[in-house]
Amino acid sequence: MVRVTTAVLAVGMLAGGSVAAVAQHGADWSYEGKTGPLNWGKLDPAYKACSQGKEQSPIDIHGAHLDKKLQPIEFHYISGAMTLTNTGHTVQVTPPPGSYIVVGGTRYDLVQFHFHHPGEESVKGKLPDLSLHLVHKSADGKMAVVAVRLNEGNANALLAALWEHLPRTAGNTDKLTESMNPGGLLPTDRGYWTYEGSLTAPPCTEGVQWFVMQQEVGISRTQLRTFAALYKVNSRLEQPAHGRKIEASE
Repeated sequence: MVRVTTAVLAVGMLAGGSVAAVAQHGADWSYEGKTGPLNWGKLDPAYKACSQGKEQSPIDIHGAHLDKKLQPIEFHYISGAMTLTNTGHTVQVTPPPGSYIVVGGTRYDLVQFHFHHPGEESVKGKLPDLSLHLVHKSADGKMAVVAVRLNEGNANALLAALWEHLPRTAGNTDKLTESMNPGGLLPTDRGYWTYEGSLTAPPCTEGVQWFVMQQEVGISRTQLRTFAALYKVNSRLEQPAHGRKIEASE
């Protein structure tokens, strides 16, 4: 396991549009206490969207409108070695370049994915055990996040491989040398809900297109407990919808 510097983390996270912030680019934040979610907007002027924004994420998924014009998400994920980093806020996985999605005629490149416990995407008030956020960015800088809800059930083979390399200490990184495809974390049914939202942690940047997969994915109790041992809570509570429309694909 290799120790990575704050500078390296900063470059990687900002380039990837991560929801995880770095202290030198803003005030320290956390998921509890005085630096927790209720105070994010007060910690740094750069975080003002966390308290003042009107399109914040996550929101509860309910009352979605079926839109037959919504196109399927085209997943073009490739296999390769992956790097896992404990950011101090989550475990972030960086895949090799080349994976992307196409939705609505726009290509978004997969830059990283990470996890939240408990899950952030509630459906009719019910939170999942864990959330996976696959963060994508288009050539013109627009962001799209595919959220997968993971609930206790059968073990996931890709998670089993990733969990073998979980960095236990903030700032540490490890590499999965065997070739893996992030598509192994997706449900078989690719139906989704979509809405306009934000990053779910400072700086809570808005203008992010969210795609929440309708079908859940299984995760074993052992896999869930392994992540929970690292992050008992690293999720943001539900935010006001402020009248935003949630659309559902067929």
